[in-house]
Amino acid sequence: MRANAVDSASSALQSTCSTHKQAKITAMFIDRARIQVTAGDGGNGKVSFKRAKGMPKGGPNGGDGGKGGDVILAVDEGLNTLIDFRGIYGWKAENGDGGGNKQCTGADASDRIIRVPAGTIVFNEDTGEQIIDLGPGDSFVIAKGGKGGFGNEHFKNSVNQTPRTASPGEPGEIFALNLELKVIAEVGLVGLPNAGKSTFLKSVTRADPKIANYPFTTLSPQLGIAILDAARRVVIADIPGLIEGAADGAGLGHDFLRHIERTEIIVHVLDVVPDNTLSAAENYRSIRQELLDYSSELAEKPEMIALNKLDLMTPEDQQEAIDTLRTELQLDANQEIFPISGATGLGCSEMLEAAWKLLHGDEVQSGW
Repeated sequence: MRANAVDSASSALQSTCSTHKQAKITAMFIDRARIQVTAGDGGNGKVSFKRAKGMPKGGPNGGDGGKGGDVILAVDEGLNTLIDFRGIYGWKAENGDGGGNKQCTGADASDRIIRVPAGTIVFNEDTGEQIIDLGPGDSFVIAKGGKGGFGNEHFKNSVNQTPRTASPGEPGEIFALNLELKVIAEVGLVGLPNAGKSTFLKSVTRADPKIANYPFTTLSPQLGIAILDAARRVVIADIPGLIEGAADGAGLGHDFLRHIERTEIIVHVLDVVPDNTLSAAENYRSIRQELLDYSSELAEKPEMIALNKLDLMTPEDQQEAIDTLRTELQLDANQEIFPISGATGLGCSEMLEAAWKLLHGDEVQSGW
């Protein structure tokens, strides 16, 4: 069963790749990048002497070099992908200016600002060490510019009053880095392909994901903000559809499972009339197993269960489907199933209110 499911999913993916080619070009969600950052070298110190009328043998007056520019990673909350690094490996700051005559210090170089999306994790490629995890509003000096060298005026002393020596500027730091983006959202939607996650996201936020009736419509995480009222909002991420074997690299799930790690709540979106011959309860267990296989911590996150596409049923059938799912999953009285329809909006506001309470308790915010 497992092998057949993986093969079926792989075939479905191949058949939709050409259809999605243009979509991938326009959306282009890039969540990994390799770059090299090089800070600027400090400017060299200057060797010079005073030369003026009546002062043919003046003392040293060579100035110090300027500092090299730093390379700074700064979060830009308008970005949600690492596409700016596609095909660009080297990122360098300018060197500081050399020292001048008359004890003039060389100008410091400007810093090189590299803008990245919130959720970018930076690793040292050589050591594998995590350097920084950048959240909203963060900035970090990833490579420091070199100090400027001393001019010969700096070396003057009682023994050597005419030094002809200056020091070179220090080199700037150089690092090879791996960047990895993990989407930051409070709520992560998970489910099988065609469970209706994208339709739900479009219904409750301003996000505009591509929606169609075939597997793997969503090829990359989609973010949206659901506004409950003037003071409250919930950030939601639609994670690409998972299949059996996703934690082992099958389908699209393996590359994007890590994005769920950022979320505080997982919402299982279940199709009330699944098209894979399994019941909603069996599909729930399949996704739960994939989360557990990927990370036990991930599987332990607070979760909600949403039974979607109830607009396709009569009220009587809706209640029967809810009762059947509750019985098959052996849920206790405290575990709620949220009946929703992303297509019509049925039950969506109630589910968002429940998500808010799970995130914030009874907290009331005055603004955002």
